[in-house]
Amino acid sequence: MNDASAGLGIAVAFTAGLLSFLSPCVLPLIPSYVTFITGLSLEDVTKARRTALVHALLFIFGFTLIFVALGATATALGRVLLHYRYLVSSVGGALVTVFGLYLLGVLNISAFMRERRVHLAEKPLGYLGTVVVGIAFGAGWSPCLGPILGAILALAANSGDLSRGLLLLLCYSLGLAVPFLIAAVAVERFLDFFARHKGKMIWVNRAAGVLLIGVGILMMTNRFSLLATKLQQWTPDALLRHL
Repeated sequence: MNDASAGLGIAVAFTAGLLSFLSPCVLPLIPSYVTFITGLSLEDVTKARRTALVHALLFIFGFTLIFVALGATATALGRVLLHYRYLVSSVGGALVTVFGLYLLGVLNISAFMRERRVHLAEKPLGYLGTVVVGIAFGAGWSPCLGPILGAILALAANSGDLSRGLLLLLCYSLGLAVPFLIAAVAVERFLDFFARHKGKMIWVNRAAGVLLIGVGILMMTNRFSLLATKLQQWTPDALLRHL
């Protein structure tokens, strides 16, 4: 994977993280996660923003550990199969396309619909407990998070470069983390936003599906690097110098 395609992959990974946060399986649960990790009611969270911020950062740290570890595993597998990189790219692209078709509702795959996230009846005490909850969240594959995360893991495996694979999953985690952090410290505004836009959440899945299908087709046809190079050519030099 050259520098241009690596840059495009980073953009795709970050966008995928944002779409994961906005997915119908994750977004409605954010207030519950915020109150669970802080041990406070929603009303108390609005009065203790520093506490919410600390717990949110630790929760993010927990799921980022899992996602980066998954990225390292996927990339290591890609390196083992480096001699079959075109086959890996084609198979990975086909898998990503299937994920996209599932999110669009074209395919109904029961394996994606089974909840696998670890459920904790009671949160372990203290700040360390919040990290544990983040790890439990990241270790699971919910119906919405799984296909998008799986697509980024396929992209990491296709890179065959450990540092770039880790960076992809770090950017995915960042895309998921930034809005969660904002929601944790401004939960009342988040609830207002969700109330006004919850009817539009289905379009998030559709947007994610279109994104994954596009990436999958590019991977299967070995056009991912070509598109990245073209985009780099169209990017103003002044902007490139700051990237």
